[in-house]
Parts: sequence; structure tokens; C-alpha cells
Amino acid sequence: MLPMTFTMPLPVISFHNSSLDSPDTPGMLHCYVHIPFCRNRCSYCDFFLITREGFQEPFFRALREETRSRAILLEGRTIRSVHFGGGTPSLVDPRHLEAWLNQVAGYATFHPELEITLEANPEDLTPQSLALWSSIGVNRLSIGIQSYNSRKLHALGRDHDALCARRVTGEAMERFRNVSVDLICGVEGESSALWGADLDDALSFGLQHLSVYMLTVEPFTRLARDVSKGLVQVPGEGELASMYSIASERLSSSGFEHYEVSNFARAGCFSRYNMGCWQRESYLGFGPSAHSLYTLGAAEWRSANVTSLTRYIAEPRELSSQREFLSEKDRRNEQIFLSLRLKTGLDAGLLQRWHSFDPRIDTAVDAFRQRGWLDVNGRTLKVTRKGFLFADLIAEELLLG
Repeated sequence: MLPMTFTMPLPVISFHNSSLDSPDTPGMLHCYVHIPFCRNRCSYCDFFLITREGFQEPFFRALREETRSRAILLEGRTIRSVHFGGGTPSLVDPRHLEAWLNQVAGYATFHPELEITLEANPEDLTPQSLALWSSIGVNRLSIGIQSYNSRKLHALGRDHDALCARRVTGEAMERFRNVSVDLICGVEGESSALWGADLDDALSFGLQHLSVYMLTVEPFTRLARDVSKGLVQVPGEGELASMYSIASERLSSSGFEHYEVSNFARAGCFSRYNMGCWQRESYLGFGPSAHSLYTLGAAEWRSANVTSLTRYIAEPRELSSQREFLSEKDRRNEQIFLSLRLKTGLDAGLLQRWHSFDPRIDTAVDAFRQRGWLDVNGRTLKVTRKGFLFADLIAEELLLG
């Protein structure tokens, strides 16, 4: 077992504290750490990662150095959530992440109900490793199950099978009070019945959170190459839309709230890190390719780290590939775009004021309402269950020119 050296009290999650889903509180901050290591690259993945071994020790030295260089941005802040993403964070030694948490605890204050999420692949998880992750303070597990069907998993190029997926989900539920599972629909040859079976399998475990993704053929991925050569045929947009609707209906009728385009949760179990990003609360991203949004007084800036592990390791203090200070128009457009991805929606009065009561906006809103994509409830503009499929298109029509 790991030595219990984590310097803060282990957080206790409250599942019914609605204040944690509220807009940004001064001094509050979220943290994301990008762990860029994977055993293999899945055919559909376009995230920044490496599959070569031997870089973990220099990466974590660079991570500690980057964190020291940004201590001034952490001081005086209260950390509401920490999200270890990737890549595959479950591949690394838990002691590395424990050391980083202890380092941050020396600069900032941890919220009494701090949520610490670890993204994990099923093949990395055993009862022993789950106990280790829990012992360093991880209290929310996000597992890349993707499917409980071995044929689908093989088509996706995953390293685990259906038996492993079921075993790991059950063991995680025994260890953690907050478990999220990722599922993908739209694999070659997938039917609505097969997708429904995946949803039923996930529901059988009593999970707190589910993320549902439609398989996207991203440029420059192996999947894109295979599709272009005719080696793989994926379902069309109509079939994907049908599967998405099946998920929305099945999960909503099973007690899940469809709180964001791709995310479903039981009451009080929204991802705090993701909610922070969607509600434009301040967050700091550490590691290669990580993004940050930081507010200090009247100034607000966004930055992105370099997408090169060798450059990150060589110069962890000089790693921003871009930084921009956001104008008032930028902020408003981000609020429009992100709010329309959330079930809570957007203040219609704000939208009208920002557009100086432009009649074009009323016309666009009315058109989307007639299609059943938007609903106006009092002063709130909300995307409907059907409209979630078109959230980006709706937002583009309503952005400030």
C-alpha cells in the first residue's frame, strides 16, 4: 500500500449540494492535469498522447516545475475540483499524482468537498489499484468502458473485453461512491438493439454518471483513413441521431438528468470540473496541450500549453503556445455557446440586450422553437432534448457578429 502522506483531509463528497453547481464564486478554481501516456492509440482518438515508454519520470519533474512557476495563480484560491485526464492517467504510478496534490496543497486551499476525478481504462484497474487510487484522495472515477460488447470493443481497437468491462464497473462501484462510465455509439454494424443492450448493461450497475458519445470520424485518425479507403463503414447521421435519442429517453426514464449534451447524471452527481468549464469558472490546465481560463479582477485570459512532450519537458516554465485576453464580446459569445450546451440554458433577456434587440434574433429563436429545438420558459432559453443534437448549430446562429 502507498504511505498515507496526503497532507489534506481526504474529501467527503456530498451528492446533494446544489451550491456546487452554481456560477463562479470569487477565489474558486478548478484544475486539470493532462497525463499524455497511453499503451496504444485507439483508431478514433485525436487527443494529444504518446505511446512510447520511458518519459514518465521526466514528465512528472516537468509537471512539478510548471506548477511551481504558476504558484502565484494558485495562491489565495480555493480548489473546487481536480481532473486527471489524458491520455490514460490510470497507467501511471499513483504516487506521482499524490505528490502533485501535496504540492498544490502548499499553494492553495482545497475545498472541504473537493472532487478529484481520475480517468481510467478498464485494463488498468484491479481491486488493489482501486484501493491505491482511493487512498491518495481520488473520489470520482471516470472509466473509459465505451461498450459492454466484445465485438464493439474490438472494432474500436480497445484493449479490454466485455468480461473485463463488467468486472471493473462492479469493482469500482464497490470502492467509489461516484463512478462515471463513457459509452460510444455508432460503431460499424451497430444496431439500435445492440446500443440499447449497452445502455441496459450500464444501468444495471446503479452508476451515478454516464457520458454518451456518438462516434466521430476525426481527421488524421486511423478511423478516418479506414473510412476513406472503404475498409470501415460507420452508421450515418440519421442512425446516430436515433441512437442518441434512445440514450436520452432510456437514461432520463431511469432517473438520470440530461444536464449537458453528452452527459447524464443522478441528482447532485454532475461532474464539477466539467460544470466549471461550461459555466466559465476559472480553471488552470497543467501538462502538454492543457488549456486554461483565468479571471483576475477585470481581466480574463485563455491559454493553451504546447502540444509536444519533448518541448514541455525541456521548458516547463515557458510552455504557452498561445495566450489571449478575452474581450467583452468574446466572453459573451462563449457564454452563449456554452450555456446552450447545458440543460439550465441561457437568459433570453441577456441575449436580447447583447444583440441590442436585433429582430433577427427573435426570428432565429422562433424558427428553432418551431422545429422543436428550443424552448423559452419565462426568461430562460433552453435547448430541448431533440435540440441537443443541434446545439452547436443553434449557438452559431445566436453568436454576436
